Amino acid sequence: MEIITYVRDGAITHRDSMGNQGRTEAGDVQVMSAGSGVRHSEYNLEGDTTRIFQIWIEPTERGGKPSWGAKPFPKGDRSGRFVTLASGVAGDTDALPIRADARVMGGTVKAGERIMLPVDPARHVYLVPAKGAVDVDGVRIEARDGAAITDVAGIEMVGIEDAEIVLVDAA
Repeated sequence: MEIITYVRDGAITHRDSMGNQGRTEAGDVQVMSAGSGVRHSEYNLEGDTTRIFQIWIEPTERGGKPSWGAKPFPKGDRSGRFVTLASGVAGDTDALPIRADARVMGGTVKAGERIMLPVDPARHVYLVPAKGAVDVDGVRIEARDGAAITDVAGIEMVGIEDAEIVLVDAA
């Protein structure tokens, strides 16, 4: 599996059998390619509550060497737009690499702000506000609600409240 963890609040600490260890804070992302196998643990070593979204995606090929990585993604960089956080799509060089024909994106939208996102109609999109609420093509989506979107060439989103959005685009 390709395991993408988006930390919504707090922080998590990761340890694995490859010797990797790291701390990932709110708004940031870590990825792990389980590959041929790995033992791992994630802990909340903080004094506060930690909330995460953990997204599991099937890789395009089974096996391979396991890997892990984490990267900060400042919220200011995604204000009013989406940035690619993790990706197996050619050309997404600033994203954490995954071994799947998919990308995970993050964005923020202020109340009243409008964002247009082009989408390949042959792909599938899953959108979840981590915080806040948005209107997606006339449908209100609240924090932690998921919207599966298919057969469209674009998504129009308007912030109902200031919102932080995680979006998965997959084949």
